[in-house]
Order: sequence, then C-alpha cells, then structure tokens
Amino acid sequence: MKLVDTKDLKSLPFGSASSSLAEGTNKAMIKFHFTFDKTKKAQVLKKKILIRYKNYLPKEADTIVVGGGDGFMLESLKKYARLKKPFYGINCGTYGFLMNKFLNTDLKKKINLSKKIYTKPLVVEVKTKKYKKKILAINEVSLLRQSKQTASLKLKIGNKIILKRLVGDGILVSTPAGSTAYNLSVHGPILSLNSSKLAVTPISPFRPRRWKGRIAPNKKKITITNLDPIKRPVAAVADNIEIRNIISISIIVSKKIIFTLLYDKDKSLVDRIKLEQIKKKKSKKNEKFYK
Repeated sequence: MKLVDTKDLKSLPFGSASSSLAEGTNKAMIKFHFTFDKTKKAQVLKKKILIRYKNYLPKEADTIVVGGGDGFMLESLKKYARLKKPFYGINCGTYGFLMNKFLNTDLKKKINLSKKIYTKPLVVEVKTKKYKKKILAINEVSLLRQSKQTASLKLKIGNKIILKRLVGDGILVSTPAGSTAYNLSVHGPILSLNSSKLAVTPISPFRPRRWKGRIAPNKKKITITNLDPIKRPVAAVADNIEIRNIISISIIVSKKIIFTLLYDKDKSLVDRIKLEQIKKKKSKKNEKFYK
C-alpha cells in the first residue's frame, strides 16, 4: 500500500464531506464496488458475493463494500479516500470491530437500512533525517522504540509542553474510533465518538512512572519529538504504516477528510464502543473487589 504524501493530501478533492459522503445511501442505491482481502475467508466471500452482484468501478459506485478484517478496512479507507464514498465492511477477519457480520440476505436492503457513522482521521507529519512526509491514521499513531534502548520523548499539545522527557517504550495518540484498539490494550481511556477528544497514552512508561496520559482536545496540534534520535531511535506507526528513525511527528485531526462507515442497525460502532466502556467499568470494579 502506498503512503500518502504531502502532494497527495493537497490534491484530495474534499469539500463539504459530511453531505457528499452520504450520497448514494438512499433507497435508490444500486451500485457497489467490492474489494476483498487475499485471505481464504475473504476469497470465499468474494465468490458468493460476485455471483449475485455486479462489481462497478470505484468511481461509478455508490458504496464501497470491503470484505476482510479491520486492517484491510483501514487500507481500503485510505485507498479510496478521494472518492468520498460510504464504506460498508463485511468481516472476514477475527474480531472485526469496524466490520459487519456477513448474512446471506439482501445486501442492498441491509445497506439501505444501515446507520451512518462519521469519523475524521489524523494527519501525521513525519520528519526523519532524510525527508518529511504526511500520512493518514484512522485508529492511532504510535511512537515506539526500535532498539534495546528506551525511547526519550518530548510531548507538546498546542503551545504547551506537557512532558519535557518521557522515558519508556513509547507513546500513542488515538482517535475515538481507535480508542478501543491498541490504546485500550495499553490502559488508555475509551473515547465516545462525539467526544471531540484524542487519547494520548504512554506505552510502558519508566519516567514519569505514574503518568497515565492525557485526553486532549482534537483541535490542537500534538507534537512529539525524539530527544536522542542517534542513541535511542524510534519508529512511527500510523495504523499499519511504519516509518523508522523518526526525529519528530506532528499530529492534527483533519478538517477536510471525513469517512462514512455504514453499520447494521443494531450493531453500530457507537454501540460497540459503549459496550467496551461498560466492560472496562466492570473490569475496574472487579479489580477493586479482589484488592
């Protein structure tokens, strides 16, 4: 998958995305573009689907239907970002947090009845010794040590320095949509989709040992600088894209790009996030009980 560089982002024809992305999701919608992962499950689904439905070109379609797991959905969102189409995922992976369960029913009817969820990606400007590059992150961007040495990082939110030096395995910045993924596994907060916040979460912090992170407004730029890039190199990972030997990264929420995800009526992304929040509260109660 190709990286999205600065020129590419500038050329993306994004306008009033929230209205144009919803086009084609009314009852007259009949045209789909299908894209499938190369896994065995996805290829089996491909045979079943393409027997029943015509696969239109991406530009001609009303909706992009993605068969695969969460990782393939993230790839597809970035690949077809310019088209401003809604995306409907069919799970062929494991958990499939961003996907819908496949049911051998009328796909057109399911999509016409689906709920629309809107999410904005992060625009990440990465600086290395050799170049600067802009990439998109839909779930999260993380900085991770790439050697036996711990990372030594400075964190700045807006114009305020939050940490002069964070020593540990790294740090990540998560969107609400991605807050139940890697962010949750490193004990970060689960954010509601309409929270207008970002989760800034340390990864195995050594100093300051008790720092648990920060919830930041999504209108402020977040800057993370590697304080010792020669002795303590770090890599940046934006969803499934990795760039090594980072000097600094700056992160902002895109003002122009809005993705529309379609979910079955009773299992939207909002419902899934709420369920994870309930599970986390119960887990904390159990921890207190056993203490």
